[in-house]
Formats: sequence, C-alpha cells, structure tokens
Amino acid sequence: MELNERITKVLEYSKLSPSEFADEIDVQRSNISHITSGRNKPSLDFLIKIKDRFPELEWDWLIYGKGEMIRKELETPLVEKPKPTSLPDLFSLIADDNFGITESEDRIISEPPRESKIRLPSPTSEKIFDSQRLGAEEKSNSIQNTDNQASKVKRIVLFFDDGKFESFEP
Repeated sequence: MELNERITKVLEYSKLSPSEFADEIDVQRSNISHITSGRNKPSLDFLIKIKDRFPELEWDWLIYGKGEMIRKELETPLVEKPKPTSLPDLFSLIADDNFGITESEDRIISEPPRESKIRLPSPTSEKIFDSQRLGAEEKSNSIQNTDNQASKVKRIVLFFDDGKFESFEP
C-alpha cells in the first residue's frame, strides 16, 4: 500500500471531509488533495501533524505500511475535542444579594487627583515685598489715571503650600 493510500485510509478513519481534516492537522487544504491524488508526497512535518492529532495510529504503519493501522490498546473511536461553550452572563455570576455592599474589595478608595500631588517650586531667596514695576522707572506724567475709575474685585484665588488652590468669585 502506497503512502498516499494510507493517508486516504486515515481520512476515512477520521470521518472528516478533506477540508476539515486539513484544518484539524493545520495544513493547507490543497495539500490533502495533492497527496491523496499521488501528485505530491507528504513531508515528514505533514506526517508528524497527523500522528500528533491521531496518536492512536501506529507509526510504523503510517511510515512504512507495516503492521496494523491502529494500536491494539487504543482501539477506541476518535475522541472529538470539546466544543467551546459560551461564557456565562456577567450578572449570572453574582449570586450574592449583598454584592458590592458587604465585600471589602468592592469599596472604592478615592485618591486625590494627580494634579494636587504636584509640588510647586519653593520661592528662591529673592522676594518682592511691595508691588513694583521691574526694569523701567515710572514717569511723573502717567498715561493711566486710575483715581476716577471704580475698581471691582473679579476673582480671588488662594494657593496652598500642598499644591491645592481655591477660587472665589463675588
């Protein structure tokens, strides 16, 4: 019996179509038709994939055509792989009526926002104690005259040393 005929026997034994068989042993579908028709000879990798998927096959029979096709102690029909089941619904996993209330790991721990952790640079040794213009001296005849204008407070912002601030608007 030729090697291509033995591959055909394995196909019959598996009770799979040639395309299903190719998918099962992870080869191209065209490889199966080329090998069973005798056009190509199977590679060692191809035979190893068959043997890995069907461990009950006798290695000597598959390679040389000697002996029996199936091992005597493993003469059981093909065991199908279990089909993947769909995952359960998220809410069906929660059987406890107090879920989220009594569980310590369900508590939300609030952390201060990242922005409040930023430390402002400490002022250097040079401080300005009074409000003054830097650079140019003030001329005697000023262009702005603020004596006649009424000023209103628009917003007060307090900056704290821990990086937080508060804003007040009247």
